[in-house]
Amino acid sequence: MSDSAKGEDDTSTWKKGEAKFTSKRYSEYFDPCQEVADRSLKCLRRNGGDRAMCQDYFDAYRACKKSWMEEMQKQKRAEGKSWF
Repeated sequence: MSDSAKGEDDTSTWKKGEAKFTSKRYSEYFDPCQEVADRSLKCLRRNGGDRAMCQDYFDAYRACKKSWMEEMQKQKRAEGKSWF
């Protein structure tokens, strides 16, 4: 796994994309964890589909997505809006 994926804390990946995310119009939102997802797919291709070899990438994506969703829920509550 690359050093950039190893040393990041859970929220740093999605925070990198936060400015781009918040500056987009509603229809242009993107997943700030996409870079981590792309890395995991590249790892799978490099290792012939061996998921065990890429587990660190999957864990990093899961942590990023969880942090992002928690932050989005917190922002919605602060704005008084509900997801449902």
